[in-house]
Amino acid sequence: MKIKKELSSEEQNQLIETLKDRFEKHKNRHKSISWVHVEEKLRSNPEKLWSLNQMENTAGEPDVVDYDQAANEYVFYDCSAESPEGRRSICFDPEALEARKKFKPKDSAMGMATAMGVELLNETQYRALQKLGNFDQKTSSWIETPEEIRKLGGSLFADFRFNTVFIYHNGAESYYAGRGFRGSLRV
Repeated sequence: MKIKKELSSEEQNQLIETLKDRFEKHKNRHKSISWVHVEEKLRSNPEKLWSLNQMENTAGEPDVVDYDQAANEYVFYDCSAESPEGRRSICFDPEALEARKKFKPKDSAMGMATAMGVELLNETQYRALQKLGNFDQKTSSWIETPEEIRKLGGSLFADFRFNTVFIYHNGAESYYAGRGFRGSLRV
């Protein structure tokens, strides 16, 4: 069964209002970006609005963090203080979820991201996010993992402790109550 990736006009308006409030509250994340242009892009991309709504509904607090002039796209990241609460206690990817025989988590970071229409932050993006504030001071977030590490059964996650971004490794099958993932979306 295919999921209808569309919001009603009322849901769209409500989400856009939420995003606008967050945009205005955190101007340091997007100093040279005008909300008028962001809203115009959002309204012309209903499927992307659906993905942003998924980010919002899982407590990601998505916000604009960049504008890619060459692609004419606004970049949104999950900007919740801690790893999004609705996306924690998950392993890294569907293969790790399938391989786990006992005490399976409810889902995987890569599986959820795909279903939501977003991508996991990579290390560069995660470090850029940390320049906009201090995120994941009590939690951690799965990040994009190079294929050569994943082939060996590993995966990467990151957090912010002692005024420093730490990038760690773990088995892809592992999961913890304090680890989720942060997504990115280009609109």
